[in-house]
Amino acid sequence: MEKISILAVFALSAMGAEWIGAISESGCGAKHAKGNEACVTKCVKGGAAPVFVNSTDQKVIKIANAEKVMDFLGKMVKVTGTLEGDTMTISAIAAEGHH
Repeated sequence: MEKISILAVFALSAMGAEWIGAISESGCGAKHAKGNEACVTKCVKGGAAPVFVNSTDQKVIKIANAEKVMDFLGKMVKVTGTLEGDTMTISAIAAEGHH
């Protein structure tokens, strides 16, 4: 049931929502949920795809338009966009202050 309710929340937010999390890469995923610029940058330059790690549930989400995140590799960010399935399309991204 919990999985269904989480999916319902993401489906409802598909119209344009905000998420806070880290830009990681597909190899390490949630291991870099708190950010690690050097490792993420090295791995992306080596061919790994950038991903978004939601700070709420550590869910790793693919990024449809990865060019939007290249200046934020390994950083905590706030993104605005849409989520379809397990892939996010980002319309805006900004660095997020540490809490």
